[in-house]
This record gives sequence, C-alpha cells and structure tokens, in this order.
Amino acid sequence: MLTAGKLSDWRQTLSIYWQPGVRNMLFLGFSAGLPLLLVFGTLSFWLREAGIARSTIGFLSWVALAYGFKWVWAPLVDRMQLPWLTRRLGRRRGWMIFAQGLVILGLCGLALSDPLQGVYTFALLALLVAFASATQDIAIDAYRIESAEVKLQGYMAANYMIGYRLAMIVSGGGALGIAGWIAPEASGYQLHAWTVAYLCMALLMFIGVITVLLIAEPDVQPDRDTLAQEAKAEKLIEQQQWMPGRLRQFAEWMFDAVVSPFVDFIRRYQWQAVLILALIATYRISDVVLGVISSVFYVDLGFSKGEVALVVNVFGIAMTLIGAVVGGMLVARYKVMPILLLGGVLAAATNLLFAWMASVGHNVVFLTLVISADNLSAGLATAAFVAYLSSLTNVSYSATQYALFSSVMLLLPKFIGGFSGLMVDNIGYTSFFMITASMGIPVIVLILLAMRYLPAVGVKPSESTA
Repeated sequence: MLTAGKLSDWRQTLSIYWQPGVRNMLFLGFSAGLPLLLVFGTLSFWLREAGIARSTIGFLSWVALAYGFKWVWAPLVDRMQLPWLTRRLGRRRGWMIFAQGLVILGLCGLALSDPLQGVYTFALLALLVAFASATQDIAIDAYRIESAEVKLQGYMAANYMIGYRLAMIVSGGGALGIAGWIAPEASGYQLHAWTVAYLCMALLMFIGVITVLLIAEPDVQPDRDTLAQEAKAEKLIEQQQWMPGRLRQFAEWMFDAVVSPFVDFIRRYQWQAVLILALIATYRISDVVLGVISSVFYVDLGFSKGEVALVVNVFGIAMTLIGAVVGGMLVARYKVMPILLLGGVLAAATNLLFAWMASVGHNVVFLTLVISADNLSAGLATAAFVAYLSSLTNVSYSATQYALFSSVMLLLPKFIGGFSGLMVDNIGYTSFFMITASMGIPVIVLILLAMRYLPAVGVKPSESTA
C-alpha cells in the first residue's frame, strides 16, 4: 500500500503525483479514456458527416449505456478467474488484458465498416467496444482502489483523469485530425479517412497493454467484518441439505460475488444509501446529456474538423487536465464534499454558455472561451467525484461496488441523452442547453443534504457521528 505522507505544502503535494503507484494511473487512465469518444463524440461526428440523421445518432449513443450497466457483470470481474490469464497475471491484470484485446478487435471492426452500408452492424461493433471498455474500467477502478489508501485516492483519481483526458485528446482531436488530413473538408465524406483514423486508435491501445504487463498485482486482504459476514452466509447455505453439492457451491459463489457487495453497502450506510445513490445518479447529468449532442452541435454551427479538433479535443481537454490537477489538490486540502459542491455548481452554470453560443453562431474565439470554462469545471468536478466514489467502496468488493456507483452515475444521463437529438429538433439548441443547466439544481440540493447527513465520507454513518 502507498503512504500519503505529509501534505503540508503545495510542493510536497505536487510531488505525490509522481510516486510510482500514482504515476501508473496516467497510463491506465489513457487506456480507459481512449475508447470513449470513439463510440461517442468522434463517432457522432463521423456519422453526421456521413449524412446520418440527428435522431439516429442520438439513439446510437445508447451503445454507451454499456457503461451504465457494467455493475451487472462486475461480480464476474471481481471473482471469476480467466483461463491462463488470471494464473499468469493475477485477477485485476488478467481482466484488463482481456478487455483491452476486445477493444482492439472492436475498433478494427469499426475501421473496416461503413455506416452507410449497414448501420446495425456498425452499432453492434460500437456496442462491443463500449462493453469491452466498460469491462476494462471495472478492472482498472478496482486496481486503483486496491493500490492506494483513501488519502491518496484524490491524487490517483486526478492522475487517472489526466491520462483519461489525454486519451480523449488523441481519440477526439487526433482521430479528427487524421481523418481531416487524409480527406480535407472540401472533398466531402471519405470512408477511407475514418478507416485509417480508427486503425491508428486501435494501435494506441497497446499503451494500456504494455502498462498492464509492467505493473504489479495489488495484494489486498478482506477485512474481518466482511469475512465474518460471508462465513455466516456460507454456513447457512451449507445447512441446506436438500441442495445438491454443486448447487450449494454455486449458491455460495453467487452470494459472495453478487449479493454480498450490495448487502455490504446497504449494511454500512442504511437509509443514507438512498441519498448516496440519488446523488451519484444525478451528479453528472448536466454535462453528460449535453455531451451526447455537442459534436453534432459543432457540425451544425459550421465548425470544421480541424477547428473542433484543436479547440474542443486539444485545448479543451488540456483545460480539463488543469481542472483535474486542481481538483485533486483541493480535495486533499479541503476534503471531498466542499469541492463536490463547487463542481456541481460549475457544471450546471457552464451549460448556459452553450445556450449563449447557439445564438452567437460560428465563432472560434467564443467557442474557445466556452470550452475553457466548461472543461476546467468538468475536470475539477470529476476529480472530486471519483475520490468520493472511491471513499464509499469496501476494498473487499472493489470492482463490484465501484462498478455499481459508476454505472448509476451514467445510466440516467445516458438514457436521457439518447433523446437529445429529438429534443433539439423540436425546441432548438438554446432551449435544450438551458434545460440541461436546470438539471443541475436537484444535484446541488442532494450535495447539501449529503454534507449534512454524511459529513465523513468513506466511513460508516455510525462512525461519522461518534
């Protein structure tokens, strides 16, 4: 386990980002972040340039719901051993390699497909990438939580976000830049440009593969309370003599892998669990719903691939990195909840800038200002939020519980985002962005309630009031 050390000055605080274990999260974050835009924003740009309808693009964004349902198969990642891989690499590293291989396969499939010739096949390949990427997230998140103590999770989260956002620069601005270089705007839609771009992205996934091969598997032992609860359940199941032996073994596995993580969460937080889940489900709703249609918005305002690549996917993500670093440092100094509140306010407020931009039209300077404010606040908010989710997790069930939290975080926003194309068609961009900003108001209320009833995150409610 890593040690936090003293956090007495900013220089020492910054040096923690370069500790070996914290530094590894840069490369794992890159591997996790690379596939996202390739089934989201970049893919939407490709589809729109190919002439696919806005409503269809909106519905195709539902492939990203795989990130919202990853809690369903997270227990398998937590407990199931993969043939050969688990034995050679360990539980977390084996699953990471397996998921990365599927991502590479799916990206190659997209690269060699044409959405105009078969949109359903195209959607299935995008779903494969999203599923594999979500599986990789489960394993990486568990590795991160198990590799460092709670005091370091803010730094781990910030470094993870830096790597994640650097990957988004590559998969957003880089992919658009490659496609634009091969087929300039004046040449119209050229499939081969996107083929080369996506094959390059598949090749870059090997950064994650190499990282997994170089890092060590975390050594984490379940706490006594968790082991005692599992032992009681196993003893109760063993007493059911009417059950065949294999069925009893399967029931014990199901309880340990599937039931116990959820029971543990409810047992630790009791009624406050409802408040926690409500906050998690809505915290990122404003920016996620906006993000579904943002790439289409840029196309409709007349921004070129080069302008979007430079401003949104390079400069904007650089601002996100700054926000993530600042967020990690602020969390270390002022704790999670105040920074979580600040991030929630900023995330909602910056959506109003997009409503303003809808009336301004094609203006690169204004786009730069809007993206700067939006991405800076998003980086800060996400660093605080990841640290908050990590603090809620029992290391005995790292993969399953964190997958539950991060799935709940995306499920509602991604579902609503699927209707964004229809909403824009009916009410226009300005009204749509104002609605997304108003979605942040309930989030602020929930954070204030959490600050009152859960003042000490990462501990049992009974301990926080002791």
